[in-house]
Amino acid sequence: MPNIKSAKKRVKVSEKKNLHNRIVKSVVRTSVKKFEASLNGDAADAAAVLNETVSAVDRAAAKGVIHKNAANRKKARLAKRLNKVTA
Repeated sequence: MPNIKSAKKRVKVSEKKNLHNRIVKSVVRTSVKKFEASLNGDAADAAAVLNETVSAVDRAAAKGVIHKNAANRKKARLAKRLNKVTA
């Protein structure tokens, strides 16, 4: 445990940010799982779930939780999976 006041603050702030980032990443992972589950059903339903998933990924990238390129890669892979199922 740090003795210096600023170091104590850094620990508190980093714990708070870590919790927030974990929550945002969890939302993205849950959204991706929901999309993968929807691939078994109707294609229109899967496309709607894909829009929600892309939105969650974009929010995570905008908040800096995941890198912009990682977000784009994830979105491209999800769209590719949807196209493979519908085609």
